[in-house]
Amino acid sequence: MKKNWEGHPIASVDPGSIAEELELEPGDVLLSINGQKVEDVFDYQYYVNSKSMTMLIRKADGEEWELDIENDYEDLGINFENSLMSDYKSCSNRCIFCFIDQMPPGMRDTLYFKDDDSRLSFLQGNYITLTNMKEKDIDRIIRFKLSPINISVHTTNPELRCKMLHNRFAGRALKMIDRLYEAGTPMNGQIVLCKGINDGKELERTIRDLTGYLPYMESVSIVPVGLSRFREGLYPLEPFTKEDALAVLKQVEDWQETLYREHQTHFIHASDEFYILAERDLPEEERYDGYPQLENGVGMLRLLTSEVEDALENLPENLPDTDKKELSIATGKLAAPFIRRYADEIEKRFPDRRIRLYEIRNDFFGEQITVSGLITGQDIIAQLKGKDLGSCLLLPCNMFRSGEETFLDDLTRQDVQNALQVPVHIVKSSGYDLVKAILLPEYEEEAPAYPGYEPERVFEHRPGDGLSEMGSRE
Repeated sequence: MKKNWEGHPIASVDPGSIAEELELEPGDVLLSINGQKVEDVFDYQYYVNSKSMTMLIRKADGEEWELDIENDYEDLGINFENSLMSDYKSCSNRCIFCFIDQMPPGMRDTLYFKDDDSRLSFLQGNYITLTNMKEKDIDRIIRFKLSPINISVHTTNPELRCKMLHNRFAGRALKMIDRLYEAGTPMNGQIVLCKGINDGKELERTIRDLTGYLPYMESVSIVPVGLSRFREGLYPLEPFTKEDALAVLKQVEDWQETLYREHQTHFIHASDEFYILAERDLPEEERYDGYPQLENGVGMLRLLTSEVEDALENLPENLPDTDKKELSIATGKLAAPFIRRYADEIEKRFPDRRIRLYEIRNDFFGEQITVSGLITGQDIIAQLKGKDLGSCLLLPCNMFRSGEETFLDDLTRQDVQNALQVPVHIVKSSGYDLVKAILLPEYEEEAPAYPGYEPERVFEHRPGDGLSEMGSRE
């Protein structure tokens, strides 16, 4: 990591904050705290989380101010030009399942950046492989009491992990989990399952080994590898079949029964994709242990269903009048049956409403990619052109770039509106928002903001070692 000992430029100061009282301004540079150089945002937060400190600031004219600050654990209200206060760590692995390697050429540069930065595990919930970390990084996590740390385990077989991550240090990195366990650091684990590689007996071994880290390893998710159509020259991987998914679910549910009996936690969870592929009903809400693995697609559809049901139960009988009597929703293949079920229930309760659901086939990445978060604007336009879309088109916020209205292929909401000649509304994350967007005359939109929970977005997380812009957790 590049260490910027020249200091950290201040981008803005919050109104009414301690920093404003101290007359700090944009362009000022933080040089040190308590005589210590600040490596990154964790150093900064560690020093600021105190009753008092001494901060060295260089003003725009070059004058240096030494400020003795009594802040009594309050936030100072300083926003830096680089929120991480250092460069991002790129991934040193070449995972056989990496989704970024399956991206077509010609997309924006940020979509090809592979991050494996442990700090993003705490700041944004990313899942990391530990291969970029050194002992001093683990020491700092323990000293600063950072938690939880989200770990892309994949397998506890050291030799197999080296093969899967294509990194000769990947097996040795597993020992860092022992250090974290001994320090009592809360952890979550993730297994990207690849057919014929880390499933079957290898999966059994991995689950068994990870249960040894209870209670500090709080949960583990199993998600199927995502395979796009751009895999020429890459490691040969096969998609899971219905029979494969049933076998995985049997392993998971057998372990859940044992672990709940012994530890009162189900611990190991299969993603929603496995249940849909196996044509099995989703588990009951209680089996998700409070949804600790939502970001990996574990329980997303169950939670969404519960929220929609609750929202419908609490709606007034007489809704305000609206011109949205007929509208359309576009989503991916994975969620389409569930959205259809919600739409049918709404139409049954409100007979004057008509909801058209359009399941968008992923021609851009390939039909095996079924999540809405990887749908492009061009696929939406191509498949909805000339369709009866009603008064508006609803799209889930996870289709858009974080904090913007841009699809993965750089088309925008405005581009889709212009092409389809219909207003496009971005629907926020929860089932409550979905019901409001369908039934209420005005719905306060919000562009997707990262981090945060967005239905289906999590299905994107595990295909690649990066994709931070697309919600990846590695």
